[in-house]
This record gives sequence, structure tokens and C-alpha cells, in this order.
Amino acid sequence: MLYQIYETQRSLMEPFTDLAQFSAKAYANPLSIFGQNPFAQRISAAFDLLHRLGKDYEKPEFGIRTIDADGVDIAIHERIEISKPFCELRRFKRFSDDPATLAKLKDQPAVLIVAPLSGHYATLLRDTVKTMLKDHKVYITDWKNARLVPLSEGDFHLDDYVNYVQEFIRHLQGIYGNCHLVSVCQPTVPVLAAVSLMATRGELTPLSMTMMGGPIDARKSPTAVNNLAMTKSHSWFEKNVIYRVPSNFPGAGRRVYPGFLQYAGFVAMNPSNHARSHYDYFKDLIKGDGASTEAHRKFYDEYNAVLDMDANYYLQTIKVVFQDFSLVNGTWDIRNPKGQIERVRPQDIKTTALFSVEGELDDISGSGQTEAVHAICSGVVDSEQRHLIVEGAGHYGIFSGRRWREVVYPEVKKFILAHQPVPAPTATQASESEPSITPTRPAATKKAAKKPAAAKPTAAAKPVGTVAEASLAAPTPTRSTAVTNKKAVPAKRTPATASGKTAPRTARGK
Repeated sequence: MLYQIYETQRSLMEPFTDLAQFSAKAYANPLSIFGQNPFAQRISAAFDLLHRLGKDYEKPEFGIRTIDADGVDIAIHERIEISKPFCELRRFKRFSDDPATLAKLKDQPAVLIVAPLSGHYATLLRDTVKTMLKDHKVYITDWKNARLVPLSEGDFHLDDYVNYVQEFIRHLQGIYGNCHLVSVCQPTVPVLAAVSLMATRGELTPLSMTMMGGPIDARKSPTAVNNLAMTKSHSWFEKNVIYRVPSNFPGAGRRVYPGFLQYAGFVAMNPSNHARSHYDYFKDLIKGDGASTEAHRKFYDEYNAVLDMDANYYLQTIKVVFQDFSLVNGTWDIRNPKGQIERVRPQDIKTTALFSVEGELDDISGSGQTEAVHAICSGVVDSEQRHLIVEGAGHYGIFSGRRWREVVYPEVKKFILAHQPVPAPTATQASESEPSITPTRPAATKKAAKKPAAAKPTAAAKPVGTVAEASLAAPTPTRSTAVTNKKAVPAKRTPATASGKTAPRTARGK
């Protein structure tokens, strides 16, 4: 009954939140009778805050209309490439009438960003998408709210998630010859599983995988999120956090993990921070600080918009990732679309370069959890693996905000470019601003005596497993980061100096 109670409470509050919004505007208007009150600004600010605390937050839009690339405005057309029952593959197609810009866009790498399905919408990665659009052809997984998916579409499992990712990879490979993957937080696990299964079958695998702040091995530096999943039994989650969607939604009757419960969990992790943020918003309204209040609104419009997850997917994720640690233990079996059971074997990946990124202050995926991917992907040669620690960054800082744009993205861009093969000549397509290309795939091998036959290195793309002078020739003006190769002891990380250089890390076992 909890879901029904929540919806009833939300419906009852709706008239009052609308009234609060009206009152805030009335007291803020100096020409109204209410605006003549000597405390009008304070009263208006209080009503505005009340409205935002009580209102219902719908799914935001990406809203990326144009981007600036080297001083040239590029138009962005957002469209759905593939629509599945529980997910849409969105493409952000770029257009320009500048011939030089058009020629540059043509051969840029294609990147599939796999957004998390963990309570928030894919729009949480808006900054990630907008930044990457300057140098890449960008696609993203846009997961649907389970309460809006009719029961007739069936259930959604973690296995289906993995199968979706494989289908999207093949779609990009069919257009461009191959692609690169970027996964943020939760999807690092199913993305690794998807590529592992493709490698085991002998399929063409992506050129590179960038994994950011994900629970590859949740046993390392467990956070509050990890501890909850580890200390409660599978049956506890099923009895206490799974509810049926009420009758006023298209997905009526579907068993879900409600988004409002996930949101409550997010807030409970740092309640004092959120309370202080709302109080600062109240004070900024009184002062008339439009820039600060708008920044607050934009953040919480995104943060407060949550979605429901299908119960089968949620419970399976808890069991596989946080209780059985099936990926790192090598015991994860997945059912493919044909109904066959396949074992996930990350060690079979050999021709996909690997880049892991962690935030120093990440309180969702602790230190070492993402780096663990290097130990289990033993088939990838060391020179094709890198690890980045972003000093001073929390979980959101590694994919959004200043540190993402100035510290993380330049390294991600270099890594992807270093593994983007030179395209073969193709006929131009007058109707397309981004004609498809047929890249030649390097034949990387596991032999340590030979360098992998990746794309011919350039000044900006030295062997990827090392801290080459070209990689750090132009350090960013922000706090330095630790860039290392795979062979390293996590406990002895050597942070970067102020100059942006890093010391090599000692070898460790696989």
C-alpha cells in the first residue's frame, strides 16, 4: 500500500503546491497589493521554497540545441534510433553549413554512452553528452520509467539489460564499422558483461571501453550504498522495497522498486547538505541572486526527477553485483535472447582497450571498485589499459561539472582518439552531415613481446598504458590527477604533482 499512500499524498499536495507557486509570484510582484508588504521578499521566497519541496518533478529533456566547437556553432538534432520496451537509443546528430567543420565531423569517433538505470533519468548525463559532442558522434541509452511500461511488454531483467547493450553496440558497428563505449556508475557491470559475451562468441568488440565510478568489485572500500545491499537479505529487499504500480499509470500492476524510495535513499546519505542547499536557496531568493537560484533550480529539477525500476532487474542487480559478486568470482550466467545460458568471461576480451576512472571522494562507488576491472580483464595487454584517479572529485564530479570538463574529458578524449583507426576512403553522402565510415580494425594480440597493432600513434596518442610525455604535455589548470597503468598497487598510488606529471606505479599481480 505504500505506493498508493504516496500517490494519494502527492495528489492531495498538488493544489497546495500550485497555490504556493501563485503566492510566491504575487508577493514578488511589486505592482500587486501583496508586493507592498514590507516582508514581501521573504514571504515570496518562503512560498517559492514550499512549492519546490512539494511539487512533482517530471522527466527533464536534454535540451541540447547547439554546441560550440572551436568557435563554430553546430546544430544538434536529437532523435530516437531504436525504441525498446524499456529503453530508447538516442542519437544527437550534428549539422553544420561550414565545409571545414563538416569535414572534421565526418571522421570523428562514434561513442555509445550507457547511462545508469539506478533511479535517475539519462538526462543526468547532460553535461557528459554536451561535452563529448564537440569531438564525437554521440549516442546514449535513455531508460524508460517502468511505471509507464504496460504489463503486456513483459518483465525486465539484468539479462535483458545486457542484451540491449549488445544490440546497441551492433547497431553502431553496422553504421560506422565499430564504436567506443563510455559507461557511468551502475552500467559498468552489465557493459563489461555484454562485451565479454561478444568476445567469447568471437564477435567484433568495441574499440575501447571507458568505465567511470562503477561497482565492478563492490567488496573494495564499501560505501553506505554497498553496506545496505550486503547486510540485507534478498528476501528483505523483496518484502520491503518492492511495490505494485497504482492503477492510474500505464504500467498498473507491475512490480517495481519505486523511484521515490530511491530518492529518499539519496537524500538520506547527505541530509544536512540538502538542508543547507535549500536554506541557501531561500537566502539567495531574498537577496535577488538570480544566477545562484537558477543553478539551484537546474540541479534539483534533475536530481528530484526519478524513475521506477522493474523489480526483477533491481533484485537481480542486488544479488549479482552486491551479494554474490558474480562478475569478479566468474560465476555469472546470462540468458541470451534465444534462451541459451552463457557464462560471462571478462578474460576473453582481447581487442578492446580499457580505461577506468575513479573520483577520490566518491561516496557511491568506493576507491578501487572500478579499478578492479583491470584484474579480471587479463586478456587485454597492459599497454592497452589505463586508470585515472580524479583528486577532489566526488561521484558526480567525474562525469559532470568543472572537473569532468577540465580533468577527465581531456584524458577520455585522448584515449578514444588513440584507439580510433584511420578510416578507409568512402564516398561522401550529400544528405548526411556525418557520413558513415568503414574503419579498419587493429589486430591486437596478447603477446607481450609485441606492441598491439592499434592505430598508428600520433603525438597525442602515445602507448596508452604509460604516462607518455605527449599525454601530459598540456596539464589542465585544475587540481592534478593520478594517471597510471594497470600494473599498480592501489594502496601505493602516487598522486600527481602540481605540474601534472605522475610517477610510474609498481607492478602488481593480475
